[in-house]
Amino acid sequence: MADSAPVRLVAPVPDDEDAAVTMAQGRSRPAWAEIDLAAVTHNARVLARVAAPAELCAVVKAHGYGHGGPAVARAALAGGAARLAVALVDEGVELRRHGVTAPVLLLSECGLDAVGTALAYGLTPTLYSNENIAAFAAAARAAGQRTAVHIKVDTGMHRVGAAPEDLTALAGAVGSEPLLHLEGVWTHLPVADGELPEDRAYTEVQLDLFDRLVAALAGAGLHPPVVHVANTAGAIAFPRSRRDMVRCGIGLYGYVPGPGVARALGEQAGGETLQPAMSLKARVVAVRELQAGERPSYGRLRPLPERSVVATVPIGYADGVPRALFEAGYEVLIGGKRRPLAGMVTMDQIVVDCGPDPSVGPGDEVVLLGTQGSETITADDWATMLGTISYEVVCGVGPRMPRVLVNRPDDARA
Repeated sequence: MADSAPVRLVAPVPDDEDAAVTMAQGRSRPAWAEIDLAAVTHNARVLARVAAPAELCAVVKAHGYGHGGPAVARAALAGGAARLAVALVDEGVELRRHGVTAPVLLLSECGLDAVGTALAYGLTPTLYSNENIAAFAAAARAAGQRTAVHIKVDTGMHRVGAAPEDLTALAGAVGSEPLLHLEGVWTHLPVADGELPEDRAYTEVQLDLFDRLVAALAGAGLHPPVVHVANTAGAIAFPRSRRDMVRCGIGLYGYVPGPGVARALGEQAGGETLQPAMSLKARVVAVRELQAGERPSYGRLRPLPERSVVATVPIGYADGVPRALFEAGYEVLIGGKRRPLAGMVTMDQIVVDCGPDPSVGPGDEVVLLGTQGSETITADDWATMLGTISYEVVCGVGPRMPRVLVNRPDDARA
């Protein structure tokens, strides 16, 4: 019977001595996310040059979009970022505990129970309610600490932020507090990456509204020195949105949100391109030869078209490899060749149809994201198959996958 065929096993391959694993889970198996910090530094340099003279704020929330927050932060700073941004107080605390001293902006109001922690770790809060302004003012008085704050105004994203008609009053409330300094005012662009004329028109309307609001602040004697609007898409596709600072997230990790933004970058970056920073890799741990018609994995969904070598690889949907990739016709790279999945993705493993190729064996490198030989698989490729975006792909790489840092600049060590 085919199931009784001999199975060859391989022990996990130890980490490279020159690499650093930033997450502890998953070291007992040969599967890892390889993070190229030189790519992050390169991307920061490209984005900083495109946005100049505006400052670059590197968005490193969500554990650096799944790449490793502190290491990515240092690599981005090495590439010219002047500031950092996170979503949560805990993310800012992590940066500080890893020795990152650059300004760190919180992108949303934090809970009142986290106000003291935000101040203690020198994080810059975003505020848009009287309640949070009062809480930070009280905490600053208690600590005897002058604190820079930013106010976010909602010009059309309709997620968080002050109503436009409330901005001047909120800014005045900050200005009336001796220990609060209104350092910045900002908004966010939801369709700066849009391809449709109405998307561009909507963004222009947002920018016009924001201009009027900043002018109203000036008329009230309020002049925040850091006015910012642009995300990656805005910074590239809408030069008028750059202002004093741009907040770049996905571009930092090597991806641009949409073909229009990609075209604009090509026109502005002097021939330079962004480089994906994450590769997802594993090693074959077992192989078996199966007859044509056998149906590996749960559901027995696909018969093998011919007698094939089927490789087992220790990575699955718990690690960020979605089950939907199987139905989408996803292929991995082994030996520089594209190889289709032989069956449904499972929680901890995939099986790969290597065809009648006797050269595939235990220990062979498997690339799920990244380059092997002349072939490359990107997060955009996954996103196209899955009907999603590259952000979700890289953020979805699970916490039990070790992040192995390579090509570190001297000051990019986590």
